[in-house]
Amino acid sequence: MWTVVYIAPNMAVAEMLKEMLTQEGLLVMLRSAGIPHFGPSGPVEIMVPEAEAEEAHELLCTALGE
Repeated sequence: MWTVVYIAPNMAVAEMLKEMLTQEGLLVMLRSAGIPHFGPSGPVEIMVPEAEAEEAHELLCTALGE
């Protein structure tokens, strides 16, 4: 089962974070979280398999300075 670990403000940020997580060996899937007509400027859910959610969350917190 896939779990949302972060909602990026747009596709550019989502792709950057996906690349970072993928380089760490995680499986990542992106899904639009907004109204479809927003296109790449709308929010995007970053999802990983449930078993990798904790690791992904830690990596994202470090990368985003949270």
